Amino acid sequence: MNTIGRRYFMQLAGAASLSGLAASSPRPLMASGATVTTPSSAPPPPLGAVIWVQDGESIEASIRQIHGLGLPTCQIGFKTLTPDAAAPIKSALDKFGVVATAFSEHGPEAFERVFNFYEGPLTIGIIPPSMRAARIRNLKLAADVAAQCGIPAVHTHCGFIPEDPNDRLYPQAVSAVREIGSYCHERGLNFLCETGQETPITLLRLIQDTGLRNVFVNLDVANLIECGKGNPVDAITILGPLIRGTHIKDGRLPTNPREFGGTVPIGTGDVDFSRILQQLQQLAYRGPLTFETESSGAANLQRLRDSKDFIEGLLGKIYL
Repeated sequence: MNTIGRRYFMQLAGAASLSGLAASSPRPLMASGATVTTPSSAPPPPLGAVIWVQDGESIEASIRQIHGLGLPTCQIGFKTLTPDAAAPIKSALDKFGVVATAFSEHGPEAFERVFNFYEGPLTIGIIPPSMRAARIRNLKLAADVAAQCGIPAVHTHCGFIPEDPNDRLYPQAVSAVREIGSYCHERGLNFLCETGQETPITLLRLIQDTGLRNVFVNLDVANLIECGKGNPVDAITILGPLIRGTHIKDGRLPTNPREFGGTVPIGTGDVDFSRILQQLQQLAYRGPLTFETESSGAANLQRLRDSKDFIEGLLGKIYL
C-alpha cells in the first residue's frame, strides 16, 4: 500500500469521526464562501465508491469488492430495498472493516427515473407529485435501515427543484424535504441532497427554507456539468460548509437541449478535479470522496482502479 493509501486508513481510525461528523455537528444557518486553511499535516479525505446491490446479488460480495480495491468507505443502495437488509449490511461492513458513509435511496423501482431535460422533471426525485409519497416512504425505510446499521446519513436526488421560489411546486419541495429531514433527525441521521438538477443557489435556498439543521449536500461534481446547472468549482463557494459527501466522476456539458451531457472516464471530461480538491482542502472538508462510475462488471472495476489512481495522484500533490 502506498503512502497516500496508508494515510487514508490512518484517518479511518476516524471513520467514527467521519460518521460522527454527520449527525452530531451543527451547521451554520447560512452557507458562505469563507474558507478555512487546513493544516499541512491534515490527512486527505478517505476514498470510497457507490455500491448498488441488484436484486439477488450478495451484499457481502459487494462490500468485499470495495475492500479488495483498498477503498475504506462506501455509499450503499439497493435496487429494491427491504427492511431485512439491515442485518447483512451491518455484518458485511463489520467483516471487511468498510465504513458506509451514507445510504442511497431513489426508489421505489417501479417508478422509472429518466435522466433528460424533458422526462426528468416528471420522474426524478421527490418533486413529481405523482411519485412523491412513495419516494418519501422509501426514504423513511432507508433511514430506518441506516439507523440499524450505524450509517450516519440518507442520500438522494431531490429532482428538478424549481428555481423560482414562487413556483407552486417549490413550497411542496420544501415540505417534502422537511418531512424526510425530520424523520432522519429523529433517528440521529443527516439527510443529504445530491447536486445536479438544480442550480447551487436553488439548493441552498431549499435547505435554508426547511429550517432544519441536519439537511446537507452531497456534491456530485459531474452532475452539475452534465445538467448544465453550474460549475462545481463555483458550487463549492456557494454550498461550502454544507457539503458532507462528494461524488467523484467526470462528465461533459450538454450540447443537445433535450439530453444531459454524458458521464466519461475520469480526467477526460469538463470537471477540474485539481481546483475542486484544493477548495475542499481549504474548507477543511473531512467527508469522503466517493467514486460513482455508472458502469458494471469488469469495466466497473477497471474504471474504479483508474479513478483511484487519478485522484490519489492529485491528493499526493495537494496534501503534502
